[in-house]
Amino acid sequence: MLKRILATTALLAICALPLAAQQAAAAPAANDMTLTGRVIDMNCYATMGASGAGHKTCAVACAKAGVALAILGSDGNIYLPVSSKATDPQNPRLEPFAEGRVRVTGTRRLSGGMHTIEIKTIAAAT
Repeated sequence: MLKRILATTALLAICALPLAAQQAAAAPAANDMTLTGRVIDMNCYATMGASGAGHKTCAVACAKAGVALAILGSDGNIYLPVSSKATDPQNPRLEPFAEGRVRVTGTRRLSGGMHTIEIKTIAAAT
């Protein structure tokens, strides 16, 4: 009986190895970076192309209503700010810089074509 249990356990462990390797490969690669760009209101930018100083009032109103703010990097990519902590909204961190240029340091990830950044520091950029 003990031999059967050990054999079954060994077989299950061998079968689980490919699944564990697949999950490890699926985790997005992360790297620290410094990003310079403009804080944008995702909805207006994506639907109307609206951005810039003349759009600041609208961007702030949208952010307060729950529309995600993001960073349009100088590399042309849009970076969605994220947090490794549950229920840690990022809009309040970006709202003071709405439609302004920022310099951000943080951890960048690319997952399913989406660029994200976990912000460590944020400051106005010139």
